[in-house]
Amino acid sequence: MFLGTYSPKLDDKGRLILPAKFRDDLAEGVVLTRGQERCIYVFSTAEFEGFHAQIRQAPVTSKQARDYLRLLLSGAHAETPDKQGRVTIPGQLRTYAGLDRELAVIGAGTRAEIWDATAWNTYVEANEAAFSETAEEVIPGLL
Repeated sequence: MFLGTYSPKLDDKGRLILPAKFRDDLAEGVVLTRGQERCIYVFSTAEFEGFHAQIRQAPVTSKQARDYLRLLLSGAHAETPDKQGRVTIPGQLRTYAGLDRELAVIGAGTRAEIWDATAWNTYVEANEAAFSETAEEVIPGLL
């Protein structure tokens, strides 16, 4: 499970060093793709395959499902971290997520997410109040 928030920097070649706590789970390969809210989703290859299998269950007649699958897969890139735990973020994804040098890499359970640090801080500020007000009706059985 991916947990926590980390602050790596993007180097001049568009690479980032994965957080040490994530490296074992991602050592065999990662899939980077467009995430929602203009972040980049980071899945282990195995997790992405399972995620894709779930999405494929949606009927091909659903325009919303087709649109989601097209955007998700057309932006996907498979990478293998190097010996230092670095992965290259393709230019297309860096542009999509508005990445600058300062990043936030967060754990989101079954995946990690890469955010521009300023965008992440803005997101947290905008959503903290709603988080503290989350009721049992939103996430049944949680609280």
